[in-house]
Amino acid sequence: MSESARELARKLLAGTSSGAGTATAVPTPPPIRQQPTRSRRGPGRQFADHPGVAAAVRRRAMIAALYEQNPLVNPLFLPRTGPNDTVIRVAEPRLADAELVNFSAYNYVGLGNHPRVIEGAKRALDRYGASASASRIVAGEIPLYQELERRLADIYGVGDAMLTTSGYLTNAGVIGYLLGPGDVAVCDALVHGSVISGVQWSAARRLSFRHNDPESLRSVLKMSRAGFDRALVVIEGHYSMDGTIGRVDELAAIAREYDCAVMVDEAHSFGVFGERGHGIREHYGLAGEAVDIWMGTLSKALGSAGGFVAADADLIGAMKSSAPGVAMLTGGPAPSTIGAAQAALDVLEAEPVRLRRLWSNAEHFHALLTERGLNLGVSQGTPICPVIVPGEIRCGFVASTLLEHGVYVGNISAPAVPAGQERLRFFLTSEHTAAQLESTADLLAETIAKAERISDVTATTGV
Repeated sequence: MSESARELARKLLAGTSSGAGTATAVPTPPPIRQQPTRSRRGPGRQFADHPGVAAAVRRRAMIAALYEQNPLVNPLFLPRTGPNDTVIRVAEPRLADAELVNFSAYNYVGLGNHPRVIEGAKRALDRYGASASASRIVAGEIPLYQELERRLADIYGVGDAMLTTSGYLTNAGVIGYLLGPGDVAVCDALVHGSVISGVQWSAARRLSFRHNDPESLRSVLKMSRAGFDRALVVIEGHYSMDGTIGRVDELAAIAREYDCAVMVDEAHSFGVFGERGHGIREHYGLAGEAVDIWMGTLSKALGSAGGFVAADADLIGAMKSSAPGVAMLTGGPAPSTIGAAQAALDVLEAEPVRLRRLWSNAEHFHALLTERGLNLGVSQGTPICPVIVPGEIRCGFVASTLLEHGVYVGNISAPAVPAGQERLRFFLTSEHTAAQLESTADLLAETIAKAERISDVTATTGV
């Protein structure tokens, strides 16, 4: 690292410690002044004092100050010029059109740019056009939808399935449709924000139990179940920020004891878990009816876009005809996304070696990082590997330094994770090579150690 970069690093890391810290050397922009009345906000400024808008403005200003006129490259919103593959090329002048080893894509089994998947998308595009151009219930229906839905329903051993345009809206829309005032959603403490949005839309009550803790769920239900009409326990198959495996079998059994329905979010487990990639149901050998609603996405392992739910045929039929946000009041998925997902399932079935390579890479990378003494949180050796780097500035510094050395990894900070639990989140794929994993582990360990030394010097000298 050049002398100017070292000096910048000292400034950026000033004031940080092993916990959550913020740099004192970079001035924080003043808060936006709260306007007491609408008449004083002025045209076009009606939401300038909205808490979310004000916080975003301050955050953007802070990030701009950190990266303005300095040798570090901002890893956020990094533009690329090709597919989101294991190696990507970026359009960042300071990186000189560099190629980067990519750990930021959830392209778990390398299908996002697979020739058969691309061809599947093209065939659907040529036959049905670029858009469904209507909701499915009014002239937006095409045979591709029903073909993939039948296939997904069979995979889960349930009556039917429903495709949607967005994984986030699938969770939010389904929960918003099924629950209402007087009902309760009992959620794992680390459940995805889309679930929380759905509960808010539904006006139901939300209760939480400790992450992956069956006895905590039992305690919550024992104390609260009698106070609500319908109850829905919501858990995940593979937790995206922590790399933990949902204890779906145990938690679903407890939910049944207390007359609760169960919904499982398989966004990061479908196509990843199970001998054939059929998800957490296959992983545990569960019957389809062990869970009421199986939710998943097409945008992760299947290399496409959109979401799906698989459940009882009557429940799916009702949602297809009357659930706003996921079916009734939204356009059908783009035909090309469904053609791509169909082809991705074909490849997954024909090439099971992809799953074996994926899990081999996950095991190898976790072992490499563990040998180097890095903090992997509560992760369980899955293809999601978080590396805890407390402090937003420190974590950003490490991510930017890795970027300059040819490694791109997501830098996750609050509110996505609690302050003090900032992390780099590595997505392993079947396409990473052993050499890429080993060189990345060495670079990561060196960079984190360097950041800690700078912090120690800063804390001791105040420079």
